[in-house]
Amino acid sequence: MPEPIVQVRDLVVRYGTRTVLNGIDLDIYKGESLAILGKSGCGKSTLLRHMIGLSSPTSGQILIKGFDIASADEDQKVAVLKRIGMLFQSAALFNSMTVGDNVALPLREHTELEESTIKIMTNMKLEMVGLSGFEDFKPAQLSGGMKKRAGLARALAMDPEILFCDEPSAGLDPVVAAGLDNLVLNLKRAYKMTFVIVTHEMASVKIIADRIAMMHDGKVLAVGSMQELRSLGHPVIEQFFNREPDSEEIGANVL
Repeated sequence: MPEPIVQVRDLVVRYGTRTVLNGIDLDIYKGESLAILGKSGCGKSTLLRHMIGLSSPTSGQILIKGFDIASADEDQKVAVLKRIGMLFQSAALFNSMTVGDNVALPLREHTELEESTIKIMTNMKLEMVGLSGFEDFKPAQLSGGMKKRAGLARALAMDPEILFCDEPSAGLDPVVAAGLDNLVLNLKRAYKMTFVIVTHEMASVKIIADRIAMMHDGKVLAVGSMQELRSLGHPVIEQFFNREPDSEEIGANVL
């Protein structure tokens, strides 16, 4: 196997007396799409936040291209995190700024490029996601799917090697979600980027994921293709893939 581009080693995260991540080990390889699945509350979003440097773990390592961001100082962390992009679930656009200014923000913050060059690069990224001509719109003037595309364009602004996505299809109708899935797939093929995607959408997983990391109760149960995970016959994995409710929920009263 090639050298992993992201390595998570014995990652532990505790909030008070509660252990949210309990010894996570995970390798992510260059050029692959890895989907992180699991029930709500299993630790998926917590793991994602730590991989992009928004939080510091209780213990363990998070190596991005061999550099441990978990123990790095702020300047070192920023240097490494410039190599990654992040598409947030809500797109996280600044409503007071135009779409173009939202996309240009990382370039203005982290480079010394001329404004004319930034404008060209911004328009290129908007064209990549199918939003050419929308640079002067405000986020409030966009549909939900267009906001996700604008957020994706901003995540691509610095030409990242790794793109992290938090529920990219959440809140979108099936047609728009499928279009976003195809966009992610085309970007992966064209630019050889590595994608790490937290999602509940099994339809998306079938399209975009090379491998799946199945999480449960703060641990990674298994990693592999969908076929490999199904072949394990693990009850938690089968319950998730078959959309079966927890036993205590089956007899719950519906009010």
